[in-house]
Amino acid sequence: MSVLEIENLSVSLPKGADRKFAIEDITLSVGRGEIVCVVGESGSGKSVTAFSVMGLADRRALTPVAGEIRLEGENLLEASDAHLRSLRGEKMAMIFQEPMTALNPVLRVGDQIAEMLEIHETLSASERRARVIAAMQDVRLPDPEKMYGSYPHQLSGGQRQRIMIAMALVLEPVLLIADEPTTALDVTTQAQILKLIKDIQTRKGMGVLFITHDFGVVAEIADRVAVMQNGRIVEQGEAGAVLGAPSHPYTQMLIGAVPSMTPPERQPATGKIALETRGLGKTYGSPGLFGTGRTVHAAQAVNLTVRRGETLGIVGESGSGKSTVARCVMRLIDPTSGEILINDENIATMREGRLRAHRRDIQIVFQDPYRSLNPRRTVGQSIVEGPMNFGIGRDEARGRAEELMRVVGLAPDALERFPHQFSGGQRQRICIARALAMEPVILIADEAVSALDVSVQAQVLDLLDDVRKRFDLAMLFITHDLRVAAQICDRIMVMNQGEVVESGPTAAVYANPQQDYTKALLAAAPGHHARFA
Repeated sequence: MSVLEIENLSVSLPKGADRKFAIEDITLSVGRGEIVCVVGESGSGKSVTAFSVMGLADRRALTPVAGEIRLEGENLLEASDAHLRSLRGEKMAMIFQEPMTALNPVLRVGDQIAEMLEIHETLSASERRARVIAAMQDVRLPDPEKMYGSYPHQLSGGQRQRIMIAMALVLEPVLLIADEPTTALDVTTQAQILKLIKDIQTRKGMGVLFITHDFGVVAEIADRVAVMQNGRIVEQGEAGAVLGAPSHPYTQMLIGAVPSMTPPERQPATGKIALETRGLGKTYGSPGLFGTGRTVHAAQAVNLTVRRGETLGIVGESGSGKSTVARCVMRLIDPTSGEILINDENIATMREGRLRAHRRDIQIVFQDPYRSLNPRRTVGQSIVEGPMNFGIGRDEARGRAEELMRVVGLAPDALERFPHQFSGGQRQRICIARALAMEPVILIADEAVSALDVSVQAQVLDLLDDVRKRFDLAMLFITHDLRVAAQICDRIMVMNQGEVVESGPTAAVYANPQQDYTKALLAAAPGHHARFA
C-alpha cells in the first residue's frame, strides 16, 4: 500500500525563470515500509517536490498547476492551510539538511520536541517530557535526561540531526521526508544517521522519501530510486537495477561521476619540499582559576611534508583537527607550538610585517564559495584585489584575471558579473582563479567540493588536479569524503582528536589500513561495497 502518491504533478515557476516548470508531469509513489531516494543535481526539482508534499512551498512563486499529491488517499493540494498544519508532524514530517538553521537557537532542544506534542496532542507536562525522553532514546542520543535541557549550539552536528529526527518521529507519522539530511556530516556520523533512519523506518513501517545527490547514500539505503533532471523524472526503478544498469544517459553520467573508492596508482612526487610542519600544535583554553579551566588540544605534534606537484590529503571526522592544521599553516590562527616551514623559512612565530611577504605563497579555497566572495563586488574586482595589494598594476592584474578565467573554464567577460549570477560550481572555479592570481607555491583546499553536486564535483576535482600540474603546486587537500580523497591525493594523513594516527601513499593506506580508526573510517563510507555501472 502506498502512503504517498504523486501523480502527473506540475509546479510552475514565475515569469522570467530559466524554465516554465520547477517540476513537470512527475509521477512517484512511496509504499509503507519503503525508502525511495530522489536523486539529481541542484535545480533538478528534488526539494520542490518535497516542499510541495509538505505544503511548505511558496504558492505565489511555486504554483501547482496540474496533478495530485495524495497522502493515504487524501489529495493534499485541495487541503486548507489549517488542515495541512495538522497533518505536518502527525501524518508527515520532514528532516532538513542543516539542523542548526532548522532549530531555534534560544530554546532547549527538549522543549522544541515537546512543542510538537503540545500542538497535536492533549498531554500533561510530565507525559510530554516522558514521550520526548523516549523519542530521544529512540534515536540513540546519550543521556537524554541531561540533553533535554541543552541548547542546539551545545550539541555536535550529528546530535543536532538526531534531535531533528526525534522531532520528526515523535508523533509517529506515516511519511518521513529527508532532504539531504547527511550532506554536512562527516563519514562516520553519516553512517550512523543512515543506519538510524533505516532502523526506525523498518521498526515503525513508515514510508521514507529521501532526497540526496550522493549515490553512495542511495546504494546504502534505497529500495527504489527516482532520477530527476530539469524538473522531470527521467528514470526510476529498483535501486539495484538503476545503479547496476542505468538506462538514461543522464543517470549514466551521474553514476559515472561518482568517485571510486579504489585509488589509482601514482608515482611518488620528487619535487622540492614546499611545506613542512614539525611538531605543530594548537591548544585552546587555559588552566583557569584553581585549575578548573578546560583545555582542548586541537592539534598535537603534527608532522607533514608536501612537495611541489604533490597533493597531501588530510582526512578525519569533524573535530579531528584537519581544519585547525590548515588554519595554522595559513597563519589565520597562531600555532601554540612547533614549526611551519615554507621554502625552508619558519613562519610559525613570524610577526605580521615579515609574514606579509609569505602570504602570497600560500592560498586557500574554502568550502562555501558564496561566503568567500564579496556579494557587492564583481568577481573581477575580487580576483585582481590580491595581486594589486602586492604591487601589481591594474592592467597586468586584469590580464592575469582574464587568463585565469580561461584556465578554470569560464569566459573572461564574466569578470564583470557578481557572485549571485553564477552557479555553485562556477563560484568555486572563481575562488580557485582568485587563489591562483597570487601565483602561490602552496594551495590549500578545505572541503572545497563537499557542497557540490556529484557531476560538478568531478569537474572541480579535475580542475584542481590540472592546476596542480600546470603550476607545479603543492596542495593540501582537506576532506571528510573518502571517495574524493582516493582519487585526488598522492598521500593521505588520517587525523583523530588532534593527532595523526596513520599516513602513507593513498593506495597503500586504502588497501591495507593499519589502524582501527582508519579501518572504521573506510568502512563507514556510504556505499563503499557498491559497484556502480
